[in-house]
Amino acid sequence: MLANAYSTRRHSACLPAPGSVPGSATASGTRAPLAAAVVTVAVTISAIAASALLIATVAEAASSKGNSNEIVVLVNDEPITAYEIEQRQRLLALSANISERAQNTFKALLKRESTTNRLKEILNQVIKQHQAKGRDAVIKIFEQRKKEFAVGLQKQAIEGARAGVLPGLKRTALQELIDERLKVQEAKRNNVVVTDEQISRIVNGIASRNKMNEAQFAKHLAGMGVDINTMRQRFKAASSWNDVIRRRFGYQIAISERDVDRFVDPSLGGGPEAAVPSELVVQRVVFPISGNIEQKIMAERLSKADALRRAFSGCKSTEKLAKSAGATFQNLGAKNPSSIGEPTRTMLLSAKDGEMIPPNVGPDGIELWAVCGRKAGPASAGGGPGAQQAPSAKDERRQKELDILAKRHLKDLRQDATIDCRAEPKSGICSLL
Repeated sequence: MLANAYSTRRHSACLPAPGSVPGSATASGTRAPLAAAVVTVAVTISAIAASALLIATVAEAASSKGNSNEIVVLVNDEPITAYEIEQRQRLLALSANISERAQNTFKALLKRESTTNRLKEILNQVIKQHQAKGRDAVIKIFEQRKKEFAVGLQKQAIEGARAGVLPGLKRTALQELIDERLKVQEAKRNNVVVTDEQISRIVNGIASRNKMNEAQFAKHLAGMGVDINTMRQRFKAASSWNDVIRRRFGYQIAISERDVDRFVDPSLGGGPEAAVPSELVVQRVVFPISGNIEQKIMAERLSKADALRRAFSGCKSTEKLAKSAGATFQNLGAKNPSSIGEPTRTMLLSAKDGEMIPPNVGPDGIELWAVCGRKAGPASAGGGPGAQQAPSAKDERRQKELDILAKRHLKDLRQDATIDCRAEPKSGICSLL
């Protein structure tokens, strides 16, 4: 605390005694070492960086809310607005360590000579204007001025960090939004668009584990500059697209796998009873959160979890992905669904083999669960650990085939789509198509 920095035992020379004139000679005939005081201030100002960063983020996010809702791109006559592109950039930027960049920029600002000079001015002003009120009052007033100064620096830091990251994400954001429009349009044609209620269950599943409802979670994201509708839109497009691919290609691949399985092992019956598993073969990835949960940490963990899920290509890749992301990997094997809490249990039962469900907030941190197979119970367990490997390998093969077909289908949709850019030439958006 600043009061400690200016304690009478160590830094009494940093503030004039009550009743003295600022900058007057001390008992030894030298001026009070204001430069040393400013150095101390530069150190103590870092202690309020976290709170100032949050204040500046909220203010900066609020100002962006008023950005234009101008239509910049039409995808089969369905609009994409400038605000949507900006919001998607912000969502993508959550995984780009903007907070860390901002803190580094903040530290660099503190080292500038202009910052030191400004701190000297603030210190002198406070002493000159309020020294008659006594030392404690001067310290209290200076603490407030220091906070205001820190907020200003943090705003500069955030603007600088975001300015360096956001432009590079514009193309990714635009392409992602175009793909999502095409995916949802295709889902509508196939009557498999997920409902808002289903998306709310996913979002509430994330929020409830952290003792928040959807409205509170929306406020939490808003504090990071992201509209929750941006996240909901992503979930809706991804879930609907999964259903499109399963409906169009799932049966085709299932037939192929059944033929392969019967060729390898004719004794496999695949009777109706096998369709209702009593156990799920699952894996779990945890991004740990210890102690008090801060908004910044929560947002970073959610972003990392979302990025890991996008990179997920099957259960064989889970452990490697988890290690590369600094998360904990757990191969839980066969689990009775009743032993898994809600809403994770329902989401796992609804998921297909080889699928990773959206992140949830669990007791140990941000969780990602993957369904690697299903077992009909002890009678078909096979008696050993190896029994879990065959379904996992089969699911992996199936997922790879589905991914290939999904990419081809999306490419066909883009080729047949009418994508019309309505943006102003100076925006540079049309050049990103």
